[in-house]
Amino acid sequence: MKEKLIDAGYALGWSLVRKLPESTARSLFDSAAGIAWRRQGHGVQVLEGNLTRVVPDADGAELRDLSRDALRSYSRYYCEAFRLQDIPKTRIDEEMTVNREQVDKALEYMKNGRGVILALPHMGNFEQAGAWINNYGAGSFTTVMERLKPESVYERFVKFRESLGMEVLPLTGGASSFGILAQRLRAGKLVCLVTDRDLSDTGVELTFFGEKAKISGGSAALAVQTGAALMPVGCWFEGETGWGAHVYDEIPVPETGDRKAKVAAMTQSLATVFEDAIRQHPADWHMLQRVFLRDLG
Repeated sequence: MKEKLIDAGYALGWSLVRKLPESTARSLFDSAAGIAWRRQGHGVQVLEGNLTRVVPDADGAELRDLSRDALRSYSRYYCEAFRLQDIPKTRIDEEMTVNREQVDKALEYMKNGRGVILALPHMGNFEQAGAWINNYGAGSFTTVMERLKPESVYERFVKFRESLGMEVLPLTGGASSFGILAQRLRAGKLVCLVTDRDLSDTGVELTFFGEKAKISGGSAALAVQTGAALMPVGCWFEGETGWGAHVYDEIPVPETGDRKAKVAAMTQSLATVFEDAIRQHPADWHMLQRVFLRDLG
């Protein structure tokens, strides 16, 4: 019954929410975020625990205000996800703030046959960023998605992302996603991975905001194996209607060390860049899951 209710909720989102005026839909999602914030459920508590690492000097009131803003940002992401297929491409481009020279560099790599990995944390609206870069010149890219429960919700998200021009591979329950991603990169294609969590229990232990944490090492492993350019990206919301993204410089493969050491070093560099992006826009980091070893026990 619980899974049926969850699926019904997402089905309603991709039907009713798309038909509502944008202002009405946003108000509904803001209200839902406010209710969730006041209830102080498990996810909100984990979010605030994560945010204490980002803003360690914040007092209790400041932290609560930040977590409320983060939930509103997260609710905006979902509202836009349900409506993104109906947002005109011209608006997606016109209201996008991004350092396009770095994007042009990535597209030039691909034009010359070198694959590119854009690695992102759970920030802002990365679905919109994906739609933007496809429209800008990438054409399409490949990504990996965690299998959500129930399966019907997973399938809805896959269908949604494919409608934006993404090739979606399952994290589990299918052919090796790593092998397919490596094939795409060797063919000079684009791969985009949200990688600030360890979903496989094989992540890299590193220092994140001054504490031990584990995040996925898949992006770095792909760069080491294929020679693709690993470029971190941070996303955020600009005002009430716009979006922002910053593509950082490529993280190079170390010249010395074995494969494991190279992956570990590059993943640490990736985490350090993520710290910079998150500190600039802490309310747009939608991390309601545990990532720090102290919290994981």
